[in-house]
Amino acid sequence: MASATTETSTTALRAIEHGVGILDEHRALADSVRAFTERYIRADDVRAEIDATDEERTPPFWSDLAAQELLGLAIPEEHGGSGYGILTLAVALEALGRRIAPGPFVPTVLASAMISASDSKARVELLPSLASGERVAAVALRGTFTTSRDSDGLILDGHADAVISAEHADIIVLPATVGDGETIWLAVDAASVHATAQDSIDLLRGSARIEARGARISTGRILDGLGHAHGQALATALLGAEALGIMSWCVTTAAEYARVREQFGRPIGQFQGVKHLCARMGVALEKARAVIWDAASALDNNDATASLAASIAATIVPRAAVTVAQDCIQVHGGIGFTWEHDAHIYYRRALAIRGALDHHDVHARQVAEAALAGTTRGSAIELPPEAAAIRSRIRAALEPIARITDEDEQLIALGDGGWVQPHLPEPYGRAAAPLEQIIIAQELDAAGIAMPQLLMGGWAIQAIVAHGSESQKRDLAVPTLRGELVWCQLFSEPGAGSDLASLSTRAVRADGGWRVTGQKIWTTVAQFADWAMLIARTDPDKPKHQGITYFVLDMSTPGITVRPLREMTGSALFNQVFLDDVFIPDEHVVGRINDGWHVARTTLAGERVALSQKMEAYATDRDLLDFARGRDLSPTSMVRLGELLAESQAVDLIGARVVLKQLAGIDVSTTSSVGKLLAMSLGQAISEFVVEELGPAGTAAVPGQPSDKAIEQLIAGRATTIYGGTTEVQLNVIGERMLGLPRDAEPVAAR
Repeated sequence: MASATTETSTTALRAIEHGVGILDEHRALADSVRAFTERYIRADDVRAEIDATDEERTPPFWSDLAAQELLGLAIPEEHGGSGYGILTLAVALEALGRRIAPGPFVPTVLASAMISASDSKARVELLPSLASGERVAAVALRGTFTTSRDSDGLILDGHADAVISAEHADIIVLPATVGDGETIWLAVDAASVHATAQDSIDLLRGSARIEARGARISTGRILDGLGHAHGQALATALLGAEALGIMSWCVTTAAEYARVREQFGRPIGQFQGVKHLCARMGVALEKARAVIWDAASALDNNDATASLAASIAATIVPRAAVTVAQDCIQVHGGIGFTWEHDAHIYYRRALAIRGALDHHDVHARQVAEAALAGTTRGSAIELPPEAAAIRSRIRAALEPIARITDEDEQLIALGDGGWVQPHLPEPYGRAAAPLEQIIIAQELDAAGIAMPQLLMGGWAIQAIVAHGSESQKRDLAVPTLRGELVWCQLFSEPGAGSDLASLSTRAVRADGGWRVTGQKIWTTVAQFADWAMLIARTDPDKPKHQGITYFVLDMSTPGITVRPLREMTGSALFNQVFLDDVFIPDEHVVGRINDGWHVARTTLAGERVALSQKMEAYATDRDLLDFARGRDLSPTSMVRLGELLAESQAVDLIGARVVLKQLAGIDVSTTSSVGKLLAMSLGQAISEFVVEELGPAGTAAVPGQPSDKAIEQLIAGRATTIYGGTTEVQLNVIGERMLGLPRDAEPVAAR
């Protein structure tokens, strides 16, 4: 029988393999393609392909690919395909990429997608044979091709190097300039140009130099309606989708190896350096999936910002794929550097994909220029049809609350109506499922209704409603929801920060309750709080995660001393709280005695939908653009601006994917952790960029410069990667829960 750890690890890694798709049909397709690769693309065949002296025109499984209708996924039905679109094709490409499929599948479906997106007569002539697998294709994304006109069409001259799968292609799609400098796309017969095989870095998919010397091309092969940017966007989405497969294999393979390979008497995945390396690989994969998902969706929807979505993806994915492949080799150590191990095959494919697309800096500058010109890519969530009826009901219920002019009365109505925390069960919330939560948030915003700022009170309500007594719910939860009570959290201690289970604050039995003594630290708004959540050790003889009890504490109780803790910003939002023989009555115990760790970790079954991963109190993309507009930035700074904007969009997209996964009933715990980790560092990176760009004005208040705000955000932003679980703790969580890596070893007791 498999151990619980093994089962957890297998489940975690299987979740990674589901890929870029969220819809049930996409996840089913990913499973189907994965099963196809396991059946038809065998490891021995792949190795035989590597060792072969000549590349075959198509691999042995080509006819089976066609029979599965995978070649025609994005080709319209009237031209012999299935008409499912680019996102569906991306799902299949990721699954195939995991198996490092040899042959011209990706170039062929990319060429098909480009021809399909045009208004050319070539659609009728070429697409059916590409869908059936009778013809194979290649795409030259860059080259020096020029055209001139004659009475019969175009005369083509020029060349392109490293064209993937071009040696055996029947059709080659390539870019060429016309007389006025415009770039057009052509679908030319391979027989009209000359292909010379080149030594490719990719061992399973060759490349060739394509030369045209006065080649005659009919006007019917001009891909009218396919702009140059659109063609490049399709290439980014589809090659990027294959890169996701590369990354997925590298992440799971590295994690599996780190789980079983032992050094110094324990699995290497237990060493924090290896665990964090694997976790960052997983983070890079989730980020890449988010932006490829968005780029493919934008292309399917003919969105006006599809090219921008693709540039964002191209800024992130190609480099990430190469880095993740490198890290996979690193995790495997010496064995990863051998010819026999597959890691280098995936690394080579990642390098080939990166080389085929435009340079990273080109795309990063395009992202920056678009944003400065006012073009941004949103992350709106497309809701299912049933949302309309829910929206109508919610809007009608909120109308009388919106008409209340007295602020206090409106807050009471919001709290009593369950609108403040709608995911909670009635009467404290509305038992709202994820879809209803989204609509409630949207309608509250549309009605201009200001919600009470619960701060830590939101966490207190979670525990009280789930585990508290009826009197606790009546006396504490209800007024908190009305905005009448302010809460603080007495969890962290000088010797127990992220490792809360190591807390030393003691609660000793007394007549009618408990006497609590200890010190808490990093307590936000303790100086203003009416009540506190407190965890204290009630049984020191039990293991550290046991013997802890959860209390609610009236902050006016004698024996409590609050001392402001001045931060590096100069302000004192945090506090130290000293508890000196503080009495807490039995009725203020939440849940069972010694079960406080469970209470503290409570999340209700109706988990709250988080609509944003951004930390609005710190530097955001809006601050970044406000700073950059009208400023003369160097080329290097423009690249960095584009990178930060792409990162910001990725955080938003991960948040959108979390919501959509919740709507689909998919576990989002690890995806949420990834979004939080990325958001933690984003504000820091933005403020660091701004201050560095300011130069001397970033170190002193200078008239006419945004010095004060930039410096304040820079200094304050150092907290974002510390509170709520440091970056290192988040990486541990991701490594263990997403990748199934072993937990850290228990410390050895001192003798």
